[in-house]
Amino acid sequence: MAYTRLVSKEPLSDAIQHYLREIYKLGLERSPVTISALAQAQGVAPASASGMVKKLAALGLAEHARYRGVTLTAAGERVAVEVIRHHRLLELYLAETLGVHVDDVHEEADRLEHVLSEELEARIDRALGFPTHDPHGDPIPDANLEWPSVQAG
Repeated sequence: MAYTRLVSKEPLSDAIQHYLREIYKLGLERSPVTISALAQAQGVAPASASGMVKKLAALGLAEHARYRGVTLTAAGERVAVEVIRHHRLLELYLAETLGVHVDDVHEEADRLEHVLSEELEARIDRALGFPTHDPHGDPIPDANLEWPSVQAG
């Protein structure tokens, strides 16, 4: 089942998915994530970011404490990690299979990550040999949305 469809009967919008992914990434560095940091990362005004955070909270995807910042709920984190998985699998597929230059795969993957079906995701994963890292060296979560373990070198 697609996590991006768990919250409601309708798929989550691209914008919601982008915000969740960004909150997740920013939260790895500092949690809770401030509205100003989120707005800057998304390239929007703080009022726009604040409005989206309220929407995410209403959907049960984030928790927001006024003047303290935003954190993702378990459901929001699952959606964010799934979007990251789609994005990184697509980057690798575009680079390795279609020969798209590594400098160009990000924008293409950004457009495609939201429409990738679970079936196609599984086929791409299998075709690539269940990769653990994208062409930039970033880790790819597995089908269970678990991050690859760090290998001692």
